[in-house]
Amino acid sequence: MENKNNFKVDENLKHIAFIMDGNGRWAKARGMERPEGHKEGVKVFERVANTCFEFGLEAVTFYAFSTENWKRPPEEIQTIMSLLAMYLDKCGDSLIKNEVRFRVIGDKAGLDKDLRKKIKKLENESKQFKRTLNVAINYGGRDEIVYACQRLVSEGKEINKENFSLALYTEDCVDPDMIIRTAGERRLSNFLLWQSSYSELYFTDVLWPDFTDEDLKLAINDFYSRRRRYGGL
Repeated sequence: MENKNNFKVDENLKHIAFIMDGNGRWAKARGMERPEGHKEGVKVFERVANTCFEFGLEAVTFYAFSTENWKRPPEEIQTIMSLLAMYLDKCGDSLIKNEVRFRVIGDKAGLDKDLRKKIKKLENESKQFKRTLNVAINYGGRDEIVYACQRLVSEGKEINKENFSLALYTEDCVDPDMIIRTAGERRLSNFLLWQSSYSELYFTDVLWPDFTDEDLKLAINDFYSRRRRYGGL
């Protein structure tokens, strides 16, 4: 991917995860229905993902749909799932061309059969690449921890930190160095609970559909202003 921003990260920042919040509020503020906010939000998701890889990141993760989001109105849920399917159709070839691994993290069994088929196809076609785009769909951090425990037991493996990390949905992906949440909320909301143990947290009041490359640079510069001690001095 061509870097049009002349902005690069170093080896201290390999993985950013995003909690994309504020699509509904963005739409409401403009007199639109909530699904319209998600349509605008997916455009930002696509742009931000591309920009992150242009900057030199190894992995990017987006929280798109939680296990709790099934409580939302059916038409909103349908919009989100349709937008994911459209993204797979539109951007699958581009991800492969740019050597980006695509992976959905979460309980895929709860998704529509046709959507699961699209996901599996792109995951298989891109699995050899090192750079990784994770999209969390039907995802819950607590459910992921339970899943990892059950997986280790079923495989007869010792339950230790190394094996546990490899049994998670994210498997061999490096833990996020930073988690960015938009729209002013200041919590993880059941997102990457194991992986985020030493992640730097960055919160912005900017609604996700308004999140720009400049906002991303501000977050990255804030990351570099911090001293990561990992329990040391």
